[in-house]
Formats: sequence, structure tokens, C-alpha cells
Amino acid sequence: MNLKDSKILVIGGAGFIGSFVVSELLKEDVAEVVVYDNFARGQKDYLTESLKDPRCSIFPIGGDIREIDILNDAVKGKDYVFCLAAMWLLHCKDYPRTAFEVNMAGTFNVLEACVKNNIKKLIWSSSASVYGDAVQVPMTEEHPFNNKNFYGATKIAGEAMATAFYDRYGLEVIGLRYMNVYGPHQDQTAAYTGVIPIMLNKIDANEAPTINGDGSQAYDFIYVEDVARCNVDALKSDTPFGFYNVGTEIQTSIKELCDTILRLKNSDLKVTYKPYSEDDARQFVQNRIGSRQKAEQELGFKYKYELEEGLNKLIEWRSQNVGKN
Repeated sequence: MNLKDSKILVIGGAGFIGSFVVSELLKEDVAEVVVYDNFARGQKDYLTESLKDPRCSIFPIGGDIREIDILNDAVKGKDYVFCLAAMWLLHCKDYPRTAFEVNMAGTFNVLEACVKNNIKKLIWSSSASVYGDAVQVPMTEEHPFNNKNFYGATKIAGEAMATAFYDRYGLEVIGLRYMNVYGPHQDQTAAYTGVIPIMLNKIDANEAPTINGDGSQAYDFIYVEDVARCNVDALKSDTPFGFYNVGTEIQTSIKELCDTILRLKNSDLKVTYKPYSEDDARQFVQNRIGSRQKAEQELGFKYKYELEEGLNKLIEWRSQNVGKN
């Protein structure tokens, strides 16, 4: 698909992954990239370089997917839409009603606005959380949905709704099931941040990193720039509809991850282990590695960054940004 002179809306475009999607889109011959964001998690600072490009702008009237009339106005006149707006896993655990309103009703609002405004294609962020714990590794897209938490439930509902919109209205939708994404612009300090920032924060404070359980739980870590490229690849592909894993298909245990980070940080701190709380044991999967074959074959996506290279890029970014504002 040729994106020349196209106008694109990126919902959640000031966030962790969304800001990198904006940057990737500006490498294409597009006419306009508009960011729609409520800045609950996103930050304008993440768009500093992108906003130097005259083709990039922030939608001036709010940016919440629950505000139907404002959302519709933002979608109007665009050719393509990316939607990365969502409440994250632990937010959903603590605020399930709001999770419903944002991740489920909000996704419906986006789908409806796309149909109303004749959008040619929507790239929507799903999650590997739909799978729950793996019953086979690597997980293909046909893996059963074993999710048990609110966040995964909202993503399963979103996928079902996208399927219905494609069947009923012919809206082209590609849903991307992200594995464990890491990198710059991920929240590095909040209570709801991810495992890698938590480890780095501990090490930078000269405190021993803590691992829940025995560290054997394993995941598929993928660098944020690769995820952003996959979003753009999905748009440019001729594939009209489907759901795809976005990962490396490489299994890394939490112990291996921690050992790698300690080595890259030249730290001799010793890891401490603690049992999972009953609540954490319910919320977090223990094994999730995704097959990358379908995304390679149908979207043309191949990841670029190995874990160590991605971690080094994150560590360098942190050295220049974390704690400096």
C-alpha cells in the first residue's frame, strides 16, 4: 500500500508505543500525522522531535476516546487511523469499570467513527494478554484464549467487536497482539510500570533487584521501535483483516533478564527472591512466547533489535532523561 499524501490519525500518539509510531510514520511520504491523546499517560515531550516536522500536529480539542463527538471530529477527513489508547493491565485490575469504559466502549467508539468517516484501514493495539498462560510455545495466533484478568478481557472483547465491524461494514482492521514491549518512553517510575524499569530503578538506587518466584517465568521481550515498525508494516500491507502476534519468538526468563541487566550496568548487586503474593499470582502469566511466523508472512514484519541491544538503548536513554526533569 502506498501512503503518499495520506492523512493519518494516531490515537494515543503521545504514549509509550504511540510516540514511536508517529516517528515511524513521518519516515513515509505522508501528508499529515495528527496525534489524538488525553495525556493521561502520554507526554508531549515524547513528540518533541516529531513536532518539528510541519506534517505533525496534536489535535487541539482534547483527545479522549470516550468523547464521541470530539473523536469523530478528529477522525473526519483522515485516510487511516491507529488506535493505541488503552488502560494498562494493573489499572484495569484496580479500576474495572473505567477499564470497561475506556478499553471496550472506547474501542467501539473508535470503530464506529472509522465507519462513519470511511476510514480505509484501522491498526488497533490488542495484546498477548488475550492468551493467558501458554499451553504451547511458541504461541500461534490460534492459541486458545485463557485470559483471566480484566485487561485481557477488554482486549478479547475489542477483537470480537473489530471482527463484527469488518463483517458488517467491511472496515479493514489489523489487530496487533504485543508481547512484552520495553524501551524509551515507557513509564519508568510509576507504581504501574513494567518489570524492566523496576529492575533498572533498583539497580540505579544501588538496591538489590527483586524477583517474584524463582525467576523461571519466561516471556518474549520486544523493543518498542520494532513494535512501531510493525504497526506501519501492518498499514502498508495488503492484508485487510486479522490479528497478529508482535514479538521475537525468543524465550527469556526473568532470571536471565535480570542477570543481563546487571551485567550491562556493571553491577555486582545480588538478586533477592520473594514468593508471589496471591493477588500477583492471579494477575501475571508465567510463560508467554509468541510465534512470529504469521506477522512475517502476511505483514512483512521482522524484528531488528536483540534483547541486549534494546536494553543498551534503553539504558542510554535513561541516562539522559530519567530524573532530569
